[in-house]
Amino acid sequence: MKKIGLTLLTAFVGGAMALGAYKVVESKYSDNLSFEDKQKVYFTSNPSAPVVSSTGALDFTEAAAAVTPAVVYIRTTYGSQGDGDSKQDKMEQMFGEMFGQRARPQGPQMASGSGVIISTDGYIVTNNHVVEKADKITVATNDHRQFEAKVIGTDPSTDLALIKITATNLPIVKLGNSDDARVGEWVLAVGNPFNLTSTVTAGIISAKGRNIGIIGSEDNQDESNPFGRTRNTPAAPKLNKAIESFIQTDAAINPGNSGGALVNTKGELIGINAAIASHTGSYEGYGFAIPVNLAKKVLNDIKKYGTVKRGFVGVSFTELNPDVAQKLSITNTTGLYVNDLVEGGGAQQAGIQKGDIIEKVEGTPVYESSDLQEHVGRLQPGDKVNMTVLRDGKEKTFAVTLKADATPATPRTAVVSKSAAELFNKLGASFQPLSPAQKAKFHVNSGVLVTQVREGRVFDSFEIPVGSVITSINKSPINSVSDIDKVITNLRNGNLVISGYYPDGTNFNNMFQVQ
Repeated sequence: MKKIGLTLLTAFVGGAMALGAYKVVESKYSDNLSFEDKQKVYFTSNPSAPVVSSTGALDFTEAAAAVTPAVVYIRTTYGSQGDGDSKQDKMEQMFGEMFGQRARPQGPQMASGSGVIISTDGYIVTNNHVVEKADKITVATNDHRQFEAKVIGTDPSTDLALIKITATNLPIVKLGNSDDARVGEWVLAVGNPFNLTSTVTAGIISAKGRNIGIIGSEDNQDESNPFGRTRNTPAAPKLNKAIESFIQTDAAINPGNSGGALVNTKGELIGINAAIASHTGSYEGYGFAIPVNLAKKVLNDIKKYGTVKRGFVGVSFTELNPDVAQKLSITNTTGLYVNDLVEGGGAQQAGIQKGDIIEKVEGTPVYESSDLQEHVGRLQPGDKVNMTVLRDGKEKTFAVTLKADATPATPRTAVVSKSAAELFNKLGASFQPLSPAQKAKFHVNSGVLVTQVREGRVFDSFEIPVGSVITSINKSPINSVSDIDKVITNLRNGNLVISGYYPDGTNFNNMFQVQ
């Protein structure tokens, strides 16, 4: 009896110590850890973390039970009808009747989607097209709590967004490894289709590395185009430099599933559901998810820098197939044919030339553009990537140093309301604390750097560009995003005064009214 009591006491003390160690690590180092590292600490130190044992079995109950609590319902609110655009009106005319919608009434529009909690302190991944231009974002958790969310940053090139709610001890989905996912493997899609919360569907991985041209397209403007996003609202505007390497699945994905989880039978997140291929706007057996290994890089960058630091090879290319090869009068029917190079870009400096055929990246064969784009999309400016090209019948390998994007994101409206989270979203910017060198450059003691400006928001309408420095709001010094939160939470009058410096060093002092 004493032995049993001693064993139980030892187990209890050990568990308490592990949980205590997790809390210490979480509170002390959390801000400096990547999402993957934070999860490793959580799952190795937290005895209450869900563990799935049904690896590969056809009983999906454990995986569903582990994931469902951490998939959230996202409801977004937009401006009045007059703020919409003609593309949105066309979309609603085309698909409104099918989804049971009537003519859009005057007043705010609403849309819905899904999100996945990836950090116990409230960080949530979703699609950019779920939250872009939203004035207000409401998150409903699986246990029926509601929170207002603010946008930490977005990446239109991958259709990903990172948002945050103020909460602690939230359930999370464990990040998996999408590279290990195999065609034919069973997967679950978890989300909120047609406003039906906490819906789980099953299927297999049908293909990997799909490039379907959905990111940045005016999808479904043409009824013959079967590809569409899965938020219950129209598509995003055209973009450049899209990175597509989707995981294709036949798990049922429908409008409202956007931003939800695609998980394996171990309950690990391997993709963020983003789009469907459909001639009706609903499920027809083809769904597409953004690989989590690409998402990890994007989300960690947004959390750390407020924007994505992306490296570029500096080439334009054509994907080869027999028809293209015939037009180019070449014999190779696979790979990427180099049409042109960016002057001073990494590829040109490494020695790659027009007419080369990119055959491998880091020794892995390149058959489609997605094979190159996803690999490079995970890297930072300054990283090197080995590219093997075919030139004059011979293979040559070049070490290409990725260059930073020379063209910052372009953005453009204003009007603000009283909710702190809503006001933060309407500012439409992401921020990063100033380094000592940046403070010295601008001769300031406080400030945050503007790292992203989103279209149709206050910073865009006031033409405060990326690279600007915000030193104070309503005369309160600003050194972090939390300082901004404090000012707009405690707003006592109807005015918001933002002071700082443009990238060229000239100062500004902009004021607008809060309605």
